[in-house]
Amino acid sequence: MKASAAKTRNKPSGKPNVRPAGKRPLQPLDHVKSSRAKATNAAAKSLQVRKPVADVPSVRERILEVAARLFAEYGMTGVGLRAITTEAKVNLASIAYHFGSKDGLLEALFSQRAAPIAQERMRLLALACEKHDPPELEHILDAFLRPALTLGVEPQFGGPAFVKLRARLGTEPETLSRKILSKAFDQSSRHFIAAFAKALPQMPRTEIEWRFHFMLGAMFYTMADSGRIQALTKGRCDPGDVTRALAHMIPFLAAGFRSAPVA
Repeated sequence: MKASAAKTRNKPSGKPNVRPAGKRPLQPLDHVKSSRAKATNAAAKSLQVRKPVADVPSVRERILEVAARLFAEYGMTGVGLRAITTEAKVNLASIAYHFGSKDGLLEALFSQRAAPIAQERMRLLALACEKHDPPELEHILDAFLRPALTLGVEPQFGGPAFVKLRARLGTEPETLSRKILSKAFDQSSRHFIAAFAKALPQMPRTEIEWRFHFMLGAMFYTMADSGRIQALTKGRCDPGDVTRALAHMIPFLAAGFRSAPVA
């Protein structure tokens, strides 16, 4: 019986071993080719050019952008930290971490965005002094005013919001505002006062300083762009048109600087 069972197991079933049409068993070489093909496809995918990801402002930069806009619109005292954090979508701890306080935030805002304006003023003043000795009055005025009205509106330096913030701080009597403006611009402003004195050697120093003060007033009001002159002139005068504003402002201020001293 055992022998008979063994024969039965070893006996062919009679059914042919049919392989599906068009297919053959993979040989060792086929496995190698398949692996190489997969590796090549993976490498090709890795070399595909990926679309650049848009720059996302950091938390610090986002806070600065929002603070500049809100301070410009409502003033330093009119904006609380919670308004800034809500607009910037951050928490109060983020402001404490990056700036310490609201005062620290305002100081950081100016130290970052006012420095390029002062540097460009000094560069233009140096060029004016190289061209003429003493420098021409109109060139000094242009070197002082142009960076404030043109460079300041560039997005990387804060844009229009920062220009309006500067104008607002220039007219607010807050001690902090004076401190911030002094830190940002006093050094370069002293160089310009000296240049005005050199261009107008017969003018008493006190007169130069008063006229510098009046120049600041004209500059800040132009930067504020309140819309008042547009309403009065039905849009013929537009301080937002910086090129035209400078073309009118520089001759006006030059005439003021050259006028006879007060007796």
